[in-house]
Amino acid sequence: MKILVVGSGGREHAIVWKLKQSPKATEIFCAPGNAGIGEDATLVPVKATDIEGLVRFAKEKEIDLTVIGMDDPLMLGVVDAFEEAGLRVFGPRKNAAILEGSKAFSKELMHKYGIPTAAFWEFTSSEEAKAFLKEHNTYPIVLKADGLALGKGVLICEDEQQAMDGVDEIMVDKKFGSAGDKLVIEEFMTGPEVSVLSFCDGKIIRPMVSAQDHKRALDHDQGLNTGGMGTFSPSKYYTPEIAAYCEENIFRPTVKAMEAEGRTFKGIIFFGLMLTPDGPKVLEYNARFGDPETQVVLPRLDGDLVDIFEACIDGTLDQVPIAWKDNAAVCIVLASGGYPVSYAKGYPIEGLHAFDGQDDLMIFHAGTAKNEKGEIVTSGGRVLGVVALDENLDKAIAKGYANLSKVSFKDEHFRTDIGRK
Repeated sequence: MKILVVGSGGREHAIVWKLKQSPKATEIFCAPGNAGIGEDATLVPVKATDIEGLVRFAKEKEIDLTVIGMDDPLMLGVVDAFEEAGLRVFGPRKNAAILEGSKAFSKELMHKYGIPTAAFWEFTSSEEAKAFLKEHNTYPIVLKADGLALGKGVLICEDEQQAMDGVDEIMVDKKFGSAGDKLVIEEFMTGPEVSVLSFCDGKIIRPMVSAQDHKRALDHDQGLNTGGMGTFSPSKYYTPEIAAYCEENIFRPTVKAMEAEGRTFKGIIFFGLMLTPDGPKVLEYNARFGDPETQVVLPRLDGDLVDIFEACIDGTLDQVPIAWKDNAAVCIVLASGGYPVSYAKGYPIEGLHAFDGQDDLMIFHAGTAKNEKGEIVTSGGRVLGVVALDENLDKAIAKGYANLSKVSFKDEHFRTDIGRK
């Protein structure tokens, strides 16, 4: 099979890495990819949001399967376009991708179908939002831009002044662009956060192993929110009892709700959960693999990813064996100094092949490129993910940090407490 992966980050590198292990994958392409992905697949100079260009390439190359990694093309209807062209593609159609594309839609869906989540209120006017906040007067409170905001459109406000500034930031200053045309205000929940990705064929849902992400830039969850500074799997909080509760009260009801709404979901549903004192509740949905959760989940998958993707497309997920290794994984993100605000690019990276041939240590590229000399250099905020696997989490964390210095670049920044929550 010829396979095309759409996207350019560490998530897509992990997907390509796993697909390469399938005997069915004879040739893998990635659009647009990055320098590290380019060592595992053929890079295609087409942007992930260039739907026509992607379809044209897939037709010309007679691609057998396309896997959409990123959120933006899903919301633009890339799956619909591929299906209309008679091409096989893994991911939700546009009318199902709204599960991530609109916070308001997902909250309304949960409310309608009794799926546990925080109380919420919606606003299209900044004045009305501010008036509500003055009257409600309960803090902390959460402000969310309705649309896609690169994982950063969520503000936790500790007092009225922060909340007022947050409304202006999202709705008036449009820090997150049109994503802030509508605002969702949510009750603040407390408890451990857990991420559970799942395969879905429209009717059947098969959860993956749990993971936990670290969003803040600095140790001890200090600093600004980022796209994720590291992650680990499994979560010690996600017990078999909680997993069973989530499957019965959150996972399966979500799939049924989407089908009932005429928005049959095929692809990946990412459940962002908070384990509150009142039980697990949904923080957010994503309609694709998480980044950097994918980097710790897929290395633990004991099976053929191509078979699973095909079963999701064909509605035969109940017929495919999906097994998970009895181990643990940690991913430590090496970021550019200054991320997520401002940072320099173009620094050469040393030690990228330090773990070649090892199955318990690996490097996934997120923000890398090649310069004129052919050197692999930094080209983004999150540059690399160093992943370590071992029989338990403590050993995986120790192994990851013990080997971290083997790869380096100027002004690199990383958290020293990944996995130690």
